[in-house]
Amino acid sequence: MPSPIELSESSGATTSFESFDGTAISCRRMGSGPPVVMVHGSGGGLHSWQPVAERLADRFELWTPARRGYAPSGPGRSPKRFADEVGDVRTLIDRIGRPVHLVGMSYGATVALHATAAGLPVRSLVLWEPPLYAAGEELTPVLARFEELTAHGDRRQADRLLAEKVARVPAALLDLMDAGEPADDEPSDAPGWCRDLESMAADTVDVERWSAVTVPTLLMRGADTWQPMPETLERLATVLPHVTHVTFPGQMHFAPSVVPEAVAAEIARFLPRS
Repeated sequence: MPSPIELSESSGATTSFESFDGTAISCRRMGSGPPVVMVHGSGGGLHSWQPVAERLADRFELWTPARRGYAPSGPGRSPKRFADEVGDVRTLIDRIGRPVHLVGMSYGATVALHATAAGLPVRSLVLWEPPLYAAGEELTPVLARFEELTAHGDRRQADRLLAEKVARVPAALLDLMDAGEPADDEPSDAPGWCRDLESMAADTVDVERWSAVTVPTLLMRGADTWQPMPETLERLATVLPHVTHVTFPGQMHFAPSVVPEAVAAEIARFLPRS
């Protein structure tokens, strides 16, 4: 087993490690206690779990990697598959040197399910709204159109495409979410999104397979998140052998960023402190 990553004890220390295929993965660590790996969703990065992690650092050691394809991590190979990101999580756990609690947000929650089903040393699982309905060949033309739009610099239409065809945002919300062109200095997450769409297009919507995930699992969702997420999560809750299902009133898919204190409190309540 590789030796643990050497980091300073300062809060929020950032390092980089080489994954199984040579891809450089950047990772931030803070806090002390039982190790928790937090996997971000599409369009995210090192910052995605930060507001929640800061509220857990007094009792856990939080590891928040930037997934392959998202700066400052390397792009990784294309086409990407979920197995590649399982390999990244495995490499990080090997370097931590202990079994971990695994936390995933949105697409990152799907990664966490794949990693746990693959037999990685995961003590427990925390999932925020994995979009398990967004999978299969129907996403192949979405990927092609997204690549076309981003190649022409049309980030506004590219973002709207993702919201409509992947996140399935209702039409009434699409216009409210359309705030115009991104700021010029905002880094592009298009490379990461392209790789994520590759993985989703090659995956399946089969929920029954997750019955193989037998570790204690906390499944979280917003009460106001639009369909088909709620019905998908209800199906997932019926197949997971050891699941605790928590719903956040008045919240949607973005609750980890909107109410990080409430999300952190549920995670802290669920995870053992030893």
